[in-house]
Amino acid sequence: MQRESDLSETQSWTVRCQDTADGSGDVIVDLPPELLASLGLVLGDELTIEVIDGAIVLKPKRNTSPNPDPSSPPAI
Repeated sequence: MQRESDLSETQSWTVRCQDTADGSGDVIVDLPPELLASLGLVLGDELTIEVIDGAIVLKPKRNTSPNPDPSSPPAI
């Protein structure tokens, strides 16, 4: 996972995927609290997922709305 502020620094984390046990094939990935804090992410933020050179890469999904609600936290 890369920090947007410093793309020359790459952080690697190993986490376990948990089966949702609902038959959907979906998984739950718990991200370490220190990773979330270092990227300014909070529970509920949306991420994009890509496979790049065999690695799973998660990136914050940015709000592209032209008029975001100022009372809501920034979308990441």
